[in-house]
Amino acid sequence: MGIKDFLQSRRDDAELGTGLWRRAHDRFVRGLDRFHQILERMPATDTLEHLIPVANDLADLLPRVRSVAAQAQNIAPSNGTDVPASPTGVYSDLHRSLSKAGNSLALCAEALAMTRCAGTCEQSCDRETVVSRRVQTVVQHIETAEELLGRALAEKAELASA
Repeated sequence: MGIKDFLQSRRDDAELGTGLWRRAHDRFVRGLDRFHQILERMPATDTLEHLIPVANDLADLLPRVRSVAAQAQNIAPSNGTDVPASPTGVYSDLHRSLSKAGNSLALCAEALAMTRCAGTCEQSCDRETVVSRRVQTVVQHIETAEELLGRALAEKAELASA
């Protein structure tokens, strides 16, 4: 581990803690890294040219995931494995959405790997569509997490004013 990695780890600890919000963020990062690793190993084809913007779109989601995780750590700190309690269970739902985003991104990488290994399609199939559908699922989970974060912030403010 170099100094750059060490400093990034310290920043992550400060912003995301060491608990479940950090793990949800890191799961997303690992899925993103895996997607790009698979894409880099694909032979140059028309399909590859169409998937590069998809990979860039996925990378553009990382700041949103980091923001949700950091804000969640700020309002409901977690340095363990338990989801912080809330009257409506919004933290649990928020964590579930972030986890699903990371898991769905891993499935995107898997779908991409399968397109590479699948050979020729005997029936009409569009491999790009399969990957694009998985990407849409990732986006939906992040949008849900952002919506739930808004609810969590409102709940926190309501409890503080009561």
